[in-house]
Amino acid sequence: MTLTDSPAPTPPSPSAKPPARRRTGVTVVLWLLVVPGALWFLGRAFGLERGALIMLFAGTPFVAAWTLIPFLAALVARRWATAIVAGIVAAGMAVCVLPRALPDRDQGPTEGVALRVLTINTLYGEADAAQIVQLVRDGDVGVLAVQEFTPRGESALKAAGIGDLLPHQQLTAARDAGGSGLYSRYPMLTRSTRDNDGGFQQATATIQPDGAAPVYLESVHPLAPAGPDMYDGWRSDIREQPAAGGDGPAKILLGDFNATLDHGVLRDLIDTGYRDAASTVGKGLVPSWPAFNGSRGLVTIDHVLVDERIGVRDVEVHSVTDSDHRAIFASLVLPAGS
Repeated sequence: MTLTDSPAPTPPSPSAKPPARRRTGVTVVLWLLVVPGALWFLGRAFGLERGALIMLFAGTPFVAAWTLIPFLAALVARRWATAIVAGIVAAGMAVCVLPRALPDRDQGPTEGVALRVLTINTLYGEADAAQIVQLVRDGDVGVLAVQEFTPRGESALKAAGIGDLLPHQQLTAARDAGGSGLYSRYPMLTRSTRDNDGGFQQATATIQPDGAAPVYLESVHPLAPAGPDMYDGWRSDIREQPAAGGDGPAKILLGDFNATLDHGVLRDLIDTGYRDAASTVGKGLVPSWPAFNGSRGLVTIDHVLVDERIGVRDVEVHSVTDSDHRAIFASLVLPAGS
């Protein structure tokens, strides 16, 4: 056999990638998928929302669902280190989000005086007044809180018969988004309107239903974090909400908070001694905004916060025609009076 008889070596296929290079590429892609979720989790866990992140953090439940994708992909690809990190991130996000979809063991007192409340942002007073009054009637509502309350909205509610159901009122209508109001079945022992730093008015009142201890109410509407000139006002408005607890009346804050439970500043307020009514009964992920034309919305920025001395029986969310917010109904139990 001569040298010229030796078979020529087969050249590698130009389309084939070396296995090590391909494996490295998959690993890099998986890490690129994991890192954003990990950073988001750290920001959410430590309340680091700043600037444009404030609005983005409202979408945390969607990001929590996304974190399952790189975790499962890492398992399928057998990238065990990546899978461990991705699993920790997914589990951490689940701990942040899932509890509000599960009823709490402690929903507060079950014995006391029933009070049903309703809150709705009326979108510059354009929300269907007849529908709101019907919700009050059907739900046997004792307190209605309204935000973005305008003279037109006030007139519409009056014409729809709200005064026949809830005759005691603290109303501060405004021609922009800053108006607020409280309607009550029960006489108001005190009533006032508090201006927050963002320029919105928040109606307040103290009522005492028969057999109950006095309870403080506030129709809440902090500034929306819609731009750089609003971020500080948003934060200070929420921080200045009255803390729960103390020796005074139990408190109920209800309204458009322009914040979700994924915003640290709202969680700090709740930690003073409130419970979020919807989260307490496992409905904390039901969205309330933006909800045009009967849609469910995307995020949960409307809340009923109740002092821990108050029990929560149920929460319902209702669409209202011509409002971009859904109405939040809560059935509560007030402590009995002496």
